[in-house]
Amino acid sequence: MTRGRAHAGPGAGGVPDEVILGLDVGTTATKAVAFGLDGPGWRRAALREYPLRQPEPGWQVQDPDEVATAVLAALAEVVAACRGARVVAISVSTAMHGLIGLDPQQRPLTPLLTWADTRSGPQARRLRDSGAALAIHRTSGSPIHPMTPLTKLMWCAEHDPALTARVRHWVGLKDFVLATLTGQVVTEASSASGTALWDLRTRDWNPVAVALAGVRPEQLPPILPTTAQLGLGSVAATRVGLAPGTPVVVGAADGPLGNLGTGAVQPGVAGLSIGTSGAVRMLVPEPALDPDGRLFCYALTDDHWVLGGAVSNGGEVLRWAGRILGADLLRDAAGAGVDAGLLALAATVPPGSDGLLMLPYLLAERAPLWDPELTGAFLGIRHGHTRGHFVRAAVEGVALQLAVIVARLDRIVPVHGVRATGGVFRSGLWREVLAGTLARPVTVVGGADGTALGAAALGLFALGRSPSLEQAAAQLRVGGPEELVMADPDDVAAYAALRASVPALLRAYAEATDMFAALDL
Repeated sequence: MTRGRAHAGPGAGGVPDEVILGLDVGTTATKAVAFGLDGPGWRRAALREYPLRQPEPGWQVQDPDEVATAVLAALAEVVAACRGARVVAISVSTAMHGLIGLDPQQRPLTPLLTWADTRSGPQARRLRDSGAALAIHRTSGSPIHPMTPLTKLMWCAEHDPALTARVRHWVGLKDFVLATLTGQVVTEASSASGTALWDLRTRDWNPVAVALAGVRPEQLPPILPTTAQLGLGSVAATRVGLAPGTPVVVGAADGPLGNLGTGAVQPGVAGLSIGTSGAVRMLVPEPALDPDGRLFCYALTDDHWVLGGAVSNGGEVLRWAGRILGADLLRDAAGAGVDAGLLALAATVPPGSDGLLMLPYLLAERAPLWDPELTGAFLGIRHGHTRGHFVRAAVEGVALQLAVIVARLDRIVPVHGVRATGGVFRSGLWREVLAGTLARPVTVVGGADGTALGAAALGLFALGRSPSLEQAAAQLRVGGPEELVMADPDDVAAYAALRASVPALLRAYAEATDMFAALDL
């Protein structure tokens, strides 16, 4: 079952003559937002949620039909809220790295294997151990990890070859949404660039990677530019209340479009987001590869590429700490949201947590190590450490991971600005810790509709109604509060010392592990 709600954004007033719809299909919810084009500020939004299921350990799947139902319902609700305004286009963003097998009638033969599905860990490890992972990164810009559709396809070919042969179309979430809306099985360059199956130079599928995946080239969809336009199919048009043929801009992936939504659009300006997970991304004018394969490089348009890294462990680390360390402080039984009492405890502890360090690898980690087998740990524990120390170390552990990605970006394109978004930044502690670990000012911006706004901005650019992506995003973005957070020099010094202590702590941890192993307990 899906749950829905609609709301008006800031500046809602009379209905505009024209709107553009930004569709943001995420891991657990779809959000459709209508942006008025007759003046700044008018918007309407609708949300539909759907479950993420774990039928076996490490499997994180969804029912594609539930996602399709949510997409059509959210669009129908927001179209109705526009009360007759002309919809100039629907522009689409989706989460990356998903995989679905379709039959010749475009019906799902498999569940949606989401980015969080780690069943293909052995296949990813095999590619890394053989050296093939780095070669694939140099061709595709995508690091190898169980999230990667390449490794998911390898798993399917090895575990169910009969099904693999029967699938007519192997598609991602974006491709499935486009098929739902238009009836056409296609993909686009941004989503394709996150599969590890494409070649960023030819902008087509890489035959070597396709062969590794164990599938036939004709099972993969054709790759369109992110600015390509299709027509809304008659079935979907009837469901959502629009005319058949309404333009559907194929759009891009959620990460690259998030930068547009938060205004991190110039080279040297990094967009940083923390939700359940976290990411740092920067737009650059041409493909740029990290020589060590630690950062991804994904397409946005022909002239805009996204360089960066995503961590699996973001705000979820604090939620975990709340469940384990602060059940008496949680606002409700589920521990939802940022807990002020828990963070207040952490705020009584000095920066650096008196030498306590958390390695926040609770979920299969991505950047910068791309090793799903890493496990979390607290290092440097002493008798005087309190639960406030452990909570602060959790926050600092997340921030330090993101700081490592910023530092790697800095080696390729100097980072002179950071724009941060996410609910955690309602907390002063999160803002201060992030600025201190990054050792630079951070601008905290609102981003409730950021990815949907990015999709709508790309749609305006694709329609020729804005001369650039930057101007399109500025046209739709509502001027809201932004806070410039300066890094405290004492905090910077404390976090620099903490980072410098990591090698010694890890060595001590390894030596202790070896010592206990020698005891043959």
